[in-house]
Amino acid sequence: MRLDGKVAVITGAGRGLGKEAALLFAKEGAKVMVCDINQESAEEVASSVNAGGGEALAFRVDVTDAASVQAMVDAVVERYGRIDVLVNNAGITADAQLVKMTDDQWDRVINVNLKGVYLCTKAVAPVMIAKGSGRIINTSSVVGIYGNFGQTNYVATKAGVIGMTKVWAKELGRKGITVNAVAPGFIMTDMMSTVPEKILTNIREKTPLGRLGEPRDIAYAYLYLASDEAAFVNGAVLQVDGGLAL
Repeated sequence: MRLDGKVAVITGAGRGLGKEAALLFAKEGAKVMVCDINQESAEEVASSVNAGGGEALAFRVDVTDAASVQAMVDAVVERYGRIDVLVNNAGITADAQLVKMTDDQWDRVINVNLKGVYLCTKAVAPVMIAKGSGRIINTSSVVGIYGNFGQTNYVATKAGVIGMTKVWAKELGRKGITVNAVAPGFIMTDMMSTVPEKILTNIREKTPLGRLGEPRDIAYAYLYLASDEAAFVNGAVLQVDGGLAL
């Protein structure tokens, strides 16, 4: 029960990595705020948590809309009086090579993956500052460190998330708040469903562990950074990629 009694907000928690994190955090004792643009998905995850004896609330949150984010934060604070953990997990892709990328593809990915992290953290930070403690965990990617063909927009956001993480670690650390990033490798989620099998096989062969990641691999990284065990970890970028980037 490493998060016993903690109040955790997880964005993009209706599926994939966020869903896995929500279920794990609840198992570890957290009260989980399941936030997603898809209300139905959020409610399904929250229902699963509650049916298993945990405690969860579902929120439809558009992370690109400051008012939507603030409404969720206000509701959580009104009910629980605090927010202990924020996991900025929501993200999308809209891949294309530079010369073929549309402005819409650029804007959509930037708004969700970068602006969304900014808006959620800006809304939650004052709550944590008032309490004198907190854990903020941002989801980056190994491609934000090393780049990736056909992902100008996505890579820009994930590199930007790392930059914001380091700034906030300096600004908020003195307030008792740690800010860290997790940089997943290639993880088997719905986001990977459009990747050709030939490419997935190539990635497996290049990964020292010989497999792609599972959502639970990232959820446990989130759990570590959210726990008291990571009390002196601040401004770190934890790569969870099976050694692919070596």
